[in-house]
Amino acid sequence: MFKKILAATDILTVRDAPVLSAAKIASENGAQLLILHTLESAHSDNRNIVKDFRTWEDIENSPEYEQIVKETIEKLYSDVLLSEFYKIALNIKVVTGFPWEAILKCARESKPDLIVLGPHSKRAEEQGVVRVAGKIGSTVQKVISRENCPVMIINSEISSEMVRFKKILVGIDYSVSCESALSFAAKISKEYGSKILIFHMIPVLPYPKYTKENYESDLQNSNKRLREFCGRHLVGVDHDYQIWGGGAAHVEILKCAEQNSIDLIVMGSHTKSESGKWYAGSAVERVSYRSKCGIMVVTDPEVIEPWEEAMDRNLEAETKTDRLIHVFTTNKE
Repeated sequence: MFKKILAATDILTVRDAPVLSAAKIASENGAQLLILHTLESAHSDNRNIVKDFRTWEDIENSPEYEQIVKETIEKLYSDVLLSEFYKIALNIKVVTGFPWEAILKCARESKPDLIVLGPHSKRAEEQGVVRVAGKIGSTVQKVISRENCPVMIINSEISSEMVRFKKILVGIDYSVSCESALSFAAKISKEYGSKILIFHMIPVLPYPKYTKENYESDLQNSNKRLREFCGRHLVGVDHDYQIWGGGAAHVEILKCAEQNSIDLIVMGSHTKSESGKWYAGSAVERVSYRSKCGIMVVTDPEVIEPWEEAMDRNLEAETKTDRLIHVFTTNKE
């Protein structure tokens, strides 16, 4: 299912969890792995000026410097990439520019089945923190909002058992993007023999007037609606429903994932109703930088099919100010 994987990293001083996790996924699937490192432009008016990772001084990029960076990456991951366990076709690419643009360009050239990113940001690292609390970074945001290929967000290195994706959690809030996520999760399930847990949270209002009877009524209605919403996507798929009461969706999703030893959480991005432009919702952000397993963010349920036409639309839209993402769904209503 995943035969080409693109893992982007902006870290050269320590091994990056997204790269290590992507290597495990590639090994499990016999996939090609492309590691992309972007030499981020230090000046908007001259993209060839970059910061030297050794001195943090502005320098003019050159083929010689790019080779130094490539060799640094090779040395950093040498024990992993040369291990008999992995046996993967590997390529390392070093480019100059702005990370999100470089990732999108590389994706359109290499046509991966999966993009693996981390929620951290280089600027946050420079400030002495791992990541900005509550944020997944502008690079991840911009890639998610412009890419039809599924994007996996890795907070910490996932285990070799997790990459088999035997237990998948899908968060449902009845949006179109959640239907896309469910459709994609069903395809993963059929490929890997996974069990899917369908998660939905009933908002429990902190008011005395919200009684136990109110909750029981909401639970009954949610059970019915959830099965109607999800049922046709789950034909032939091992699945179960998890309906929880709570005040914050990301908190309950993480609790459910931990209690059920989930290997992968699949979530849909959310859409602004006025413009139709895709963006990562707050639940995606909050789950991504706390989760112990990978987070797959999906906008298109056909992402595992050839998507050259979708990429043509992406390229055409690059000249437009407002980027619109077209969502394909099996729902004809």
